[in-house]
Amino acid sequence: MRATAIVPIKRFDRAKSRLSATALAPHRPALAKAMLDDVLLGLRESQLIDRIVVVSSEQAALEIASAAGAEHLDDPDEPGHSAAASAGVTDAIAHGAECVALIPGDCPLLDSAELDRELDAQAPGVAVIPDRHGTGTNGLILSPPDAITPAFGPDSRRRHLELARAAGVRCRIATIPSMALDLDTGADLEALAAALAADPGRAPATAAALARLEGEPA
Repeated sequence: MRATAIVPIKRFDRAKSRLSATALAPHRPALAKAMLDDVLLGLRESQLIDRIVVVSSEQAALEIASAAGAEHLDDPDEPGHSAAASAGVTDAIAHGAECVALIPGDCPLLDSAELDRELDAQAPGVAVIPDRHGTGTNGLILSPPDAITPAFGPDSRRRHLELARAAGVRCRIATIPSMALDLDTGADLEALAAALAADPGRAPATAAALARLEGEPA
């Protein structure tokens, strides 16, 4: 099923606040920018994504979106990830989309073939893409786009399944290994570094950003 990809992005100076206790604290904006570059690269390589919309008030994100051939939807008040995703859904419906993929900006390992496999399998209803811990949601595939209202945050996998049941729509778990790891904590950072070391060709912008940071004097 062909889809519009919606990518909500916080302002880079507010991004990844949970990394504030790590050595990367001063470099969170640069890392957020690099991850967005890689997410958009993965989406551009998809065969089933018709349109990419970045929802953000961040000027640099607008520039990255434009360079990647994506569109930009302003999010001036930044009420949160779920609200930004919903704004993208409203925009997608206005443009005639029959399916949306809600994609986070901090899953730089995104593999287009894995995403396309799940889009190709999508029937009307909801597909929940879980995080690596199995309790959160790193993405949603919705057909129609307003099948449920996104409700990201802690324990959101359970919440999205309940919302789908309450709406009376089909729901499934979509396993996309390359989207299981998002970057929120120091442990996530270690897991990301290990994944990049094992496969140096992945997430080139994020890998380069981390390499630059590692090369800086302590």
